[in-house]
Amino acid sequence: MAVRYQDLGLVNTRELFAKAVKGGYAVPAYNFNNLEQLQAIIMAATETRSPVILQVSSGARKYANQTLLRYMAQGAVEYAKELGQGRNIPIVLHLDHGDSYDLCVNCIETGFSSVMIDGSHLPYEENVALTSLVVGYAHRHEVTVEGELGVLAGVEDDVAAETHTYTEPDQVEDFVRKTGCDSLAISIGTSHGAYKFKPGQKAEIRLDILKEIETRIPGFPIVLHGASSVPQDLVMKINQFGGRLDNAIGISEAQLREAAKSAVCKINIDSDGRLAMTAAIRETFAAKPGEFDPRKYLGPARDALKAMYKHKNDAVLGSSGHAFD
Repeated sequence: MAVRYQDLGLVNTRELFAKAVKGGYAVPAYNFNNLEQLQAIIMAATETRSPVILQVSSGARKYANQTLLRYMAQGAVEYAKELGQGRNIPIVLHLDHGDSYDLCVNCIETGFSSVMIDGSHLPYEENVALTSLVVGYAHRHEVTVEGELGVLAGVEDDVAAETHTYTEPDQVEDFVRKTGCDSLAISIGTSHGAYKFKPGQKAEIRLDILKEIETRIPGFPIVLHGASSVPQDLVMKINQFGGRLDNAIGISEAQLREAAKSAVCKINIDSDGRLAMTAAIRETFAAKPGEFDPRKYLGPARDALKAMYKHKNDAVLGSSGHAFD
């Protein structure tokens, strides 16, 4: 029996994105696949009074189990209401980088309120056809759909590409019109994973392409993937306590804040969260090598992740205080 996301207390992205575009901020989209990550996301969003998108990749869905994820999302809504003393922040459950029609359908039938169909690796017309097919099914169930044009380099979960291809501004209007998608992920220099740029290379995204795309589809919700900043203090801490993350470089927070003031209304952040948790866990193990209680090292990791996400909501995405607009 299909599960309706409305029955879980979730919302889709349509109204959230319209408010974000108008308000000059981006809704945070944080990936999770375990309890501690989910706790940190909900605590940070509630404490900053920010709407939030819970993202699940196909790899995370396999890891955590689709049934457990449904109840975790429902639990997140109740947890947020508890933290907010009865007032609930808007929460979206989103499929990140869905690669097939069947996967998107299955997610919609198990309670997702938003799905991404990533046909960016396909020839243009095939991408249009696949995205249109998903949109047709999703909209019958009031689920919103994110499409993608352009290819991001990097590796993260099941997504991998050696080189990136910038989104062609000439294609965006045609793509949006033909597919009916609700938001569009674009490629302007961001990339997946922690190794976005080489040492000495200027780490910068193509805001000029973003501005050109905005002129073609004014006010249409734009999404940035691969937008982790890879904080160098976390890289240094990981390496200090036995890790090996040489030459991990990300996107500047200043550029992301500039993008969030435009039609970019959803920014995906995953690698930064992994770095924050890993740094905290390694530090705990170094300080207490005899520790074997998972709560004693996952607890500090959760706290570090919450602190990072509060910072992102406040200073980078600008989403703090917009939960109840």
